[in-house]
Amino acid sequence: MKSNSFLVRLVRLRNQLGVFWPLMVSQVSILGVVILAVYGYMVLEGWSMADAVYMVVITLSTVGFGEVQPLSTEGRILTSFLILAGVGNFAFILGAFSQLLVEGKFFHVIGSRRVLKTIGKLKDHCVVCGYGRIGSVVVKEIVAEGQDVVVIEHDPEAIALLQEEGILYIEGDATSDEVLAQSGIVNAKNLITALSEDAANVYVVLSAREMNGSLHIVSRASSHERVSKLKQAGADSVILPNHIGGLRLAQSVLRPTVTSFMELANRRATLDIQMEELTIGEDSSLVGKDLIESELRPKFNLIVIAIKKQGQDMVFNPDGRTVLEAGNTIVAVGAQEKLKDFSLLL
Repeated sequence: MKSNSFLVRLVRLRNQLGVFWPLMVSQVSILGVVILAVYGYMVLEGWSMADAVYMVVITLSTVGFGEVQPLSTEGRILTSFLILAGVGNFAFILGAFSQLLVEGKFFHVIGSRRVLKTIGKLKDHCVVCGYGRIGSVVVKEIVAEGQDVVVIEHDPEAIALLQEEGILYIEGDATSDEVLAQSGIVNAKNLITALSEDAANVYVVLSAREMNGSLHIVSRASSHERVSKLKQAGADSVILPNHIGGLRLAQSVLRPTVTSFMELANRRATLDIQMEELTIGEDSSLVGKDLIESELRPKFNLIVIAIKKQGQDMVFNPDGRTVLEAGNTIVAVGAQEKLKDFSLLL
């Protein structure tokens, strides 16, 4: 049983070290050769430890120095084995390291560790699972807003694109708890699951909700039947891309002017105007004031479309006497520069 347990731990260690396993084995091997050789000289020749260590060092380094003391026949045999074992180990180390360089694994591993270190420092970032047709659009929008994002992807072609665009990513399966943890899910603020399979999205939502109870989760679904499953798993909202895309196409024909107005929500609209949501902080000077007192219209020329109070339904076209409270989210339309100025008050 003990031998089996040792083998299991050894296999786990090998999996953890990955491409560095041959280097570790060679280092342990050369260390073992040195210890046995020192012990051999001390026993066979009766030398002190200092003399034995020095003899081993000059022998393995092949510097050509003479023997510390005259060797017996047994000592010469030991020296011969030491030379063969040392040369063999050094050749193995050189071969393993050369393989890492030639295959590019060394720099890949070093780069991956740097990425993990960078991700570990992130706070309130967004994690996106999947960099396909939908996920790539999501990531580009988040990056355009200047927010931190980490992508989880396993497809080599998608990973190549992420590398070209300089986007932080974790290579692996998003349904793996270990991969989710590497993305900094514990410190993340938002999670978007844009995987093609609904079952995978459900699993990711379940795992992420368990790791971070305060995480805001948005998930993709392929049909209405899957919406309830994802919400039961812990998703705050579920989006059906095909359904939304169909509605948008229909509205572009039925209500083209309204559709053009909704384009204002896109920051890259051609007009210098956009729709934005702004949350009032606890220390904001607007807390306790109504919309008239806030002077949103005369000072910033903003139109308030709706106000979302915590725990209540959204109020559209709010009255001028509506009192603003900490935590309220204001949906407003106006010039981009004016929206930025107003956000400073929040």
